[in-house]
Amino acid sequence: MTGAARMGRYVLVRTLAGVGAALAVIGSVILLIQFVDLSRSIGVRADVGAADILGLTLLKSPSVIQVLLPFVFLFGGIGAFVGLNRRSELVAMRAAGVSAWRFITPTAVAAFLAGVLAVTALNPISAALSARFEADRAKIMSNYLGDVPKDIWLRQGDERTQMVIHARSRDTVAGAVRLRGVSLFVYQKNKVGQPEFKRRLEAAEATLRPGFWQLRDVREATAGESSVRSDSLSIRSTLDSEAAVERFASPEAIAFWKLPAAIRQTEQAGFSASGYRLRFQQLLATPLLFAAMAVLAAAFSLRLARLGGLAGLAGAGVALGFLVFFFNQFSGALGRADIIPLYAAAWAPAALALLSGLTLLCYTEDG
Repeated sequence: MTGAARMGRYVLVRTLAGVGAALAVIGSVILLIQFVDLSRSIGVRADVGAADILGLTLLKSPSVIQVLLPFVFLFGGIGAFVGLNRRSELVAMRAAGVSAWRFITPTAVAAFLAGVLAVTALNPISAALSARFEADRAKIMSNYLGDVPKDIWLRQGDERTQMVIHARSRDTVAGAVRLRGVSLFVYQKNKVGQPEFKRRLEAAEATLRPGFWQLRDVREATAGESSVRSDSLSIRSTLDSEAAVERFASPEAIAFWKLPAAIRQTEQAGFSASGYRLRFQQLLATPLLFAAMAVLAAAFSLRLARLGGLAGLAGAGVALGFLVFFFNQFSGALGRADIIPLYAAAWAPAALALLSGLTLLCYTEDG
């Protein structure tokens, strides 16, 4: 192994150590904040103990930590590079003829790979834990100060038939979605592709089985004809229990691997899938954002310590990281409102951060 390779590996190890320390600090702060917040909202019940609140905190925190992971790489990278700079180790490396690009590139590549891991592995885990958190929280708070009714709306369909489903409440029994107080409006597309109303079904209860809805205590009315009552009736469904539950969730609560199916089913049902498409593109851009934060951390930490102003420059890097975060949120809002294309809303913040870091590195390293 050459000396440059050893230096690159040494810088990478120190950077990963800084990222680990930043993750520990940020994770601890998030756990504390979540615990206090849940104590205020859920701890009002006398039968809820600290162990229950801690369990909910552990379920909720991974999704919050995932949002702040780019800052983990930014803060950890700045801390590692500033430490190397203050100990004159970076000065020694550059005096030995090693370009800054040689030890920054492995760090950026490692951040990119960590972003891939976060999207493909951490995101599904955090989504599952978040769903478990919502279920446990609803169970704990059930019957507290009375149940607040909330209407449920679903839509399913294919190339020929569209169905709008309205229900007063829902629950899950043995993994199956069950709706109560159900109204189903069935439409069929005519020759020109326009939906035409065909029939309406009222049911006391609808349970989603594999491939069909099982209705109980049904009254069916067809356009121009009198209603017909039946004890039970089966209606074909293009949803499964998991997909139906995901319709109640925000795009952020759906795992990365399930988003393409959610997009396809949503569009087949006649809904706009812009929110899901935006979330999918944002997750795809996450590795690039991680790499951009690693490059920014290095770019704002390479100034020679003896020249002064290193702390101010590192603070400017932190401020720019916050600007990237808010720009990411702002771009997402514009994308969801269809003001700018979804690809631009998802990829622009990561691309801007990366280009800013590369520009500053070129100015610092190559003059």
